[in-house]
Amino acid sequence: MTEIGEPRGTSASEPDGGERLRLGLLGPVQAWCGERELELGPPQQRALLTALALRARRIVSVDELLDALWEEPPARAATVVRTYVSRLRRVLEPDRVHPTVLVSSGSGYVLRLPADCVDAEVFESRVAAAGRARALGDVAGALGLLREACGLWHGEPLAGLPGPFAQAHRARLVERRLNAVQAWLETELEAGRHAEVIGELTIWVSQYPLLEPMRELLMLALYRSGRQAEALGVYADARRTLLEQLGVDPGPRLRELHLGVLSGDPQLAAPAAAPAPVVEAGGGPTGPVPVAPAQLPADLSDWTGRDELCAALCADLAPGGPAMPVVGVSGLGGVGKSALAVHVAHAVGGLYPDAQLYVNLQGAGAFPADPGEVLAGFLGALGVADAAIPQGTAERAALFRSRVAGLRVLIVLDDARDSRQIGPLLPGSRSCAVLVTGRAWLSGVPMTRRVALEPLTSEESVRLLTAIAGASRVAAEPAAARRLAAACGFLPLAVRTAASRLAARPAWQLSHMADRLASERRRLAELETGELAVAASFRLSYDQLDPETARAFRLLSLADGPGVSSAAAAVLLELPEPAAERLAEALTDLGLLSCPFPGRYQYHDLLRLFARELVREVDGEAVGRAAVERLLRHYLATVAGLYRVVRPGYPFPDLVAAEVAGPAPAVPAFAGPAEGLRWARQEVAAVLAVAEQVTRDPDGPLAVVADLTLVLIQLIDLGMAVPELCDLAGRVAEAAGAAGLPESEARARYTLMWAQREFQRTWQARSEAARVVTLARRTGQTALLPGALIVLALTGLPRCTDEEVTAWCDEAVALSVELGNRSSHAFVEGMAALADLAVDRPESALARAERSLVTFRELGDFVGQVHVLYARATALHGLGRFEEACEDFRECLGALRALGARDRMPGVLLGLAESCRAAGLPARALEAAEQALAIARKVGLEHRGASALAAIGRALFDLGERDRGRACLA
Repeated sequence: MTEIGEPRGTSASEPDGGERLRLGLLGPVQAWCGERELELGPPQQRALLTALALRARRIVSVDELLDALWEEPPARAATVVRTYVSRLRRVLEPDRVHPTVLVSSGSGYVLRLPADCVDAEVFESRVAAAGRARALGDVAGALGLLREACGLWHGEPLAGLPGPFAQAHRARLVERRLNAVQAWLETELEAGRHAEVIGELTIWVSQYPLLEPMRELLMLALYRSGRQAEALGVYADARRTLLEQLGVDPGPRLRELHLGVLSGDPQLAAPAAAPAPVVEAGGGPTGPVPVAPAQLPADLSDWTGRDELCAALCADLAPGGPAMPVVGVSGLGGVGKSALAVHVAHAVGGLYPDAQLYVNLQGAGAFPADPGEVLAGFLGALGVADAAIPQGTAERAALFRSRVAGLRVLIVLDDARDSRQIGPLLPGSRSCAVLVTGRAWLSGVPMTRRVALEPLTSEESVRLLTAIAGASRVAAEPAAARRLAAACGFLPLAVRTAASRLAARPAWQLSHMADRLASERRRLAELETGELAVAASFRLSYDQLDPETARAFRLLSLADGPGVSSAAAAVLLELPEPAAERLAEALTDLGLLSCPFPGRYQYHDLLRLFARELVREVDGEAVGRAAVERLLRHYLATVAGLYRVVRPGYPFPDLVAAEVAGPAPAVPAFAGPAEGLRWARQEVAAVLAVAEQVTRDPDGPLAVVADLTLVLIQLIDLGMAVPELCDLAGRVAEAAGAAGLPESEARARYTLMWAQREFQRTWQARSEAARVVTLARRTGQTALLPGALIVLALTGLPRCTDEEVTAWCDEAVALSVELGNRSSHAFVEGMAALADLAVDRPESALARAERSLVTFRELGDFVGQVHVLYARATALHGLGRFEEACEDFRECLGALRALGARDRMPGVLLGLAESCRAAGLPARALEAAEQALAIARKVGLEHRGASALAAIGRALFDLGERDRGRACLA
């Protein structure tokens, strides 16, 4: 979703130029124009308006609306959404030709209502303002705001609305209401209105008997009103209710309050804590601190995003738990740790009125702050005279813990280096709270919560850009804004830097800045203005590395793709895998890499660019190119090994040279197809990315990439990354042709040929087959000829005669016999069976398929068996032997499940559906077709999904459900 500025001209809240448009969500969904209530239509239409209102002034895509309204959107759901939008426009702005409130934008819609026109936003605004007033000690002001906020409610929020979105937000709003009511009643008690709120508290306790904070407030109100026995009765009722319904005792806070009421604890009668004493040289208290320390830096005026995380951190830092809250936030430089910490600290500061302490520990720099000096500053702020501050760090830490014991103190330790720096600065009282930030993962500090901070989302980045560069500029170029945010890697520091440059250059268009950032080599140089510089922030972390770790940081950045495995890291670094993994883990601990799952490491995009600049600066381009070539050859050897276990006996692995230069680790020896396929699913994206990377290098080893492209052809058999492989093969083929490398061109075009056939691009596949035949004969690569001739046969109809198709099949089979490779011959026979079926020779097809199947079973080639089982099942179907065809299709499915090749399953399930239908088993046909549709949708095979819908429709017709059948066939 993208933040949208208000439209120019008439306010969106005044569609007729005078009467105000308002929307109510804190109860039944309603709308008013002035004092006139509007008719919003059926519940589903109201739900759509609600989804837009809860994200007012932001683009909500049609897909998001579909997900909001339906768990499983119907076939024509997008049309229904457009109908609802049209109706709502007529209700909201009946006299307008061009809508200004509910407007189309890009691929979605925007509800342009100001925040003060939606009661849910007014509620949140009042609650936030009340929190700030309480933090400043303005109890009366906070009380008025909270009463106003709670008065906005008129029943269950979003009452009567269907859909998952409404249900989720209904629960969220109810939780927000409970928090606000609790804050309101707490503030009433702070104002001394104990007797006045007893009735209100009694109602809330009866509605939420398991909500212990409400019980605490009621007990306190009764006790302060002189009704001690009734207060004890509330506790007894709470204990009985919790035991009966949950089987647990009351929590520690309620038990502590119970003891206080029993003993007549005088602190329960005090509305506020006593002022903190000042300690002088003699060590005794001499009077109150004149002003409680409030050291937090100013919050960002343009703070954007991370709403859910902020709410979670505020909850984590709330006092009253069994232990002192200690929250740690880690992440790479520029990700917004300090800004988040300050923002959250301001939000919870009112809960810690005795002191809010802040220090920048400068952990990322060359000279981190000394804990002893930090403690001296804290003690001075807390009223300890200079002469009373001890000399040693340990003594200062002990005095600091004594000084804050029992006080409500918030401590923000920003940019910490390690646990040694933090340890002495931690208080020991659970009345305090600590928020720590640092680039490294601070594993040595006990914490109640740790957060690895990620970059902003695309939408949040655009909102930050809007706040700094201006709403009108972003609204004028939304696509450029998204492109700019993506070029910044959604890193807050980078987005802020780019936006600040734009703000200082009002004549620049966003597209101009986005174009400047498009160049990877100059991107970091562009992201610098004034004191903001992304590269300088990264340099602080890099300068702390020892030489070995610094080299690893540089070289691991060289490979394109989604990251590097520990094995790939070992190749790049020319180290044994355990040593390479140790270095990668060290970089992860320092926040310079992320580890999405064990054994895989990733850079942030900008951090990768920074590391590559260091390679050019420190190591030189030749070292970088050699490292990438090592990795490419390693991938070639590994994929060739994978080919040997997935398609045992096939000749292609023996055609390629697959030795890895240097002391790199040995290529993994796969124990079987299952292990090899697990590796392929994890690594195929990285392999393809590095291959693509090398094709862009004019001096790269193109012949090695062509070899890799040839052995990657097995991905087509497995239904893995076929579009990406098709693109790669096309680029390698063109580059090899331009470079005068016919052998490499033939290998790349062979893979391209089969990829084109996989996409049912008949004439493109046929054209590539003809070129492969020519190139293979010219270069003597006879191993490529049988497959190319078979593709000529498979793509021959309808332009060629049956005799020509048969002749190509016979030639391909004869060549495969001459080659003397059983696996290749079985493959060609299996493909020839499909060609026989195309020319209506099912008996020949069945004989070929059965011979091929025998060979593949002897070789243990499960992928080959899948191909031939499908061909035999199709032949049996053509011969009218439908039940036998069903058995083959089912065996084929079992093999695919064992291989984990889900992309192949929809096609086989469709064959099974047709055979079941022909065998007079429409219910089983329907079951198979429905499975095909579900898998096709899950793996993104649109053409298979369309065929599955048609198969479902035919099966429904057979079952007599004609209306449902027509709907599927429509």
